[in-house]
Amino acid sequence: MSFQDAVRICLQQKYGDFNGRARRSEFWFFVLFYVIVGVVGSVLDTIFHTRPSGMMYGGTGVIQGLLQLALIVPGLAVGARRLHDTNHSGWWQLLWLTFVGGIVLIVWWIQDSQPDNKYGPSPKDLSQGYGGYSEMPPAAPPTTPRR
Repeated sequence: MSFQDAVRICLQQKYGDFNGRARRSEFWFFVLFYVIVGVVGSVLDTIFHTRPSGMMYGGTGVIQGLLQLALIVPGLAVGARRLHDTNHSGWWQLLWLTFVGGIVLIVWWIQDSQPDNKYGPSPKDLSQGYGGYSEMPPAAPPTTPRR
């Protein structure tokens, strides 16, 4: 799955969908997108002086805060779907409230997909169109040996 596909699925097709499963690539590409949006928002806050005074390098400015607020629902949704893919409840995201819990979550998010489970069929089964992935990736072009 490409970066653009992951962002499109998370923001358009499954914005607030906490059901089903998400592959690692969908989750981590969305995390990367979230970080990029946060950095861009921070830069814009610095340029337009919309960061609260006395917080030049810390705190959240108005633009960054609004962007992150807009992304919190799809972020929680893709996190829950990723946990479903590793056969855990999405409620385990509450572990973020503790330091050790954050480490446990990262380990679970890194794990490979589990076979079909109570949250649905494995999203790795692309032939069935599960999880928002409706087609197989294109075949690699044939290569000819060089002489």
